[in-house]
Amino acid sequence: MITLFALGLLFAVLEASGTREHITLSPGGPEPYVLKLPPGLPSPVYDFSKNPLTKQGVALGRHLFYDPKLSRDSTISCGFCHQQFAAFGHYDHALAHGVEGRIGVRSVPTLFNLIWQKEFMWDGGVNNLEIQPLTPLTDPNEMGEDLGKLVKRLQKDPGYRKMFKEAYGTEEITSQRLFRALTQFIATMVSFESKYDSVMRKAPGVAFTPEEQEGYVIFQQKCAACHREPFFTDNSYRNNGLPYLPALNDVGRMRITSNTGDYLKFKVPSLRNVLKSSPYMHDGRFFDIYQVFNHYNKGVEQSNTIDPLVKNGIPLTDKDQRELYMFLNTLTDPGFIANSSLSEILIR
Repeated sequence: MITLFALGLLFAVLEASGTREHITLSPGGPEPYVLKLPPGLPSPVYDFSKNPLTKQGVALGRHLFYDPKLSRDSTISCGFCHQQFAAFGHYDHALAHGVEGRIGVRSVPTLFNLIWQKEFMWDGGVNNLEIQPLTPLTDPNEMGEDLGKLVKRLQKDPGYRKMFKEAYGTEEITSQRLFRALTQFIATMVSFESKYDSVMRKAPGVAFTPEEQEGYVIFQQKCAACHREPFFTDNSYRNNGLPYLPALNDVGRMRITSNTGDYLKFKVPSLRNVLKSSPYMHDGRFFDIYQVFNHYNKGVEQSNTIDPLVKNGIPLTDKDQRELYMFLNTLTDPGFIANSSLSEILIR
């Protein structure tokens, strides 16, 4: 082990007390950050060996996430759109918006459990978690900044030079270090402490109410094929029968693949924290979960690429909808939403 330490950073995955921990080990460098994950989950797909978690790296990433100086006019931060109380979605706007009051064409996706995903954005246009921040940073309708200019601006900031040195050993600021620090912070956004999780773990004294249990049965019968447990998404791309909106001209995953078979297909979102993360759908057209229920109940529009699972709609009686709502409420993770380690801090 002494020899391994001398080689530099060592990434280890340990099983301890039923909790998997990702630990970075380094002699005299940044302090390891322990990411505790519940037992029974598959291993994350994100490769931590190339970006080991450290306390200094996570702290730098959090600072960057909440700093509006990353945008072109210093008005929009990552946290401006990704609001913690909304499970790091955006509660009060249907579509993403950014510098100079500009409006995008899609809703703001929630941010949690991303280290288990291989593709990102509503259309899967990004296939590396470290590169994902590049899109909002440079999108003219969001943060609108030139990456080269941003790196130079941060390099001139004494506070950032200090934080980058603490995280990486030198004051040099590069786009790779910037993205990896943001990724370290985002990697800590893990949500598996809902009532549902307690029930599944058979925690003492925790059980579904009769309505929640009935809602769980309905969920398993009518929703689970796409929203698979434990992540409550299968990360696939599907056309769920939403009517096309000409004003947005959004063709979904077809924009990435140029395959007409992907027309109007969008990534299946996780239902975890769903009652905290309205508006719903890729364009934020529904602000109430009952509008979503009604869409599947009687609003599905037919097209050549509609998913077979929803082609005939998903019949839901008023009783079904009430019970399904009660179950979905058990997917709310209050500890995640109120976790102070993920909250905004004063920008220096």
